[in-house]
Amino acid sequence: MAKTLQDCTTLNNGVKMPWFGLGVYKVEEGQEVVNAVNTAIRHGYRSIDTASFYKNEEGVGKAIKESGISREELFITTKVWNTEQGYETTIDSFEKSLKNLDIDYLDLYLIHWPVKDTYKETWKAMEKLYKDGRVRAIGVSNFHIHHLEDLLADSEITPMVNQVEYHPRLTQTELHEYCKKQHIQLEAWSPLMRGQLLDNPVLKEIGQKYSKSVPQVILRWDLQNGVVTIPKSIKEHRIVDNADIFDFVLTLEEMDKITSLNEDRRVGTNPDSFDK
Repeated sequence: MAKTLQDCTTLNNGVKMPWFGLGVYKVEEGQEVVNAVNTAIRHGYRSIDTASFYKNEEGVGKAIKESGISREELFITTKVWNTEQGYETTIDSFEKSLKNLDIDYLDLYLIHWPVKDTYKETWKAMEKLYKDGRVRAIGVSNFHIHHLEDLLADSEITPMVNQVEYHPRLTQTELHEYCKKQHIQLEAWSPLMRGQLLDNPVLKEIGQKYSKSVPQVILRWDLQNGVVTIPKSIKEHRIVDNADIFDFVLTLEEMDKITSLNEDRRVGTNPDSFDK
């Protein structure tokens, strides 16, 4: 179990990925994203998650350069967007992302959504990028079990990560179990359900016991469930608070109480009905 902000899980290819990082979805390009990433790195974060769709890769790259932290110490993730999927277009999109980020390689490259009829060709391009040493790990995002089964039937390389919507109202237990069996690391986006759980009495009560906030309780639950998590924030105090979760441990009973809040409720789109 992670004991510090820099602790890592080992992916199925041996690459180490931090359990905790900063997500920058809906963080504005320019000074806003530069400040958020710089703040996170200054406070000990080493993992940054962006995407071509977020339109802020250049700002992330600028912050990486300004941070003074060596590239090898950072774990940088980006994703190929739906309209860029397919073999050649994925390779082109990757090159654009690398240029925007102004780095020589990626730590993790993900297929953003399982676009029907194209994600297998996209995956072939990801495998090529991986074999060529351009990226240290490849994975998917928003893939259900049936998408993963379909992909694995025709792939040479098992995805290292599946990044999905995951929070106490959407625990995705079956998907998590499947990923564990396939040695695919589950990663949570929208772990705080966009603020919709802040007044939940169960989470508040647990938080009071440890003098922790509801977000801190949820993020701790993620880690104890073996799920990588990347909460987004642009405010320094929240970036610091989100990572202040390594000095307490939830009991099994508390973990179960939080898991029992599941309602299979999404704040994002169901991948089966995503319109690119």
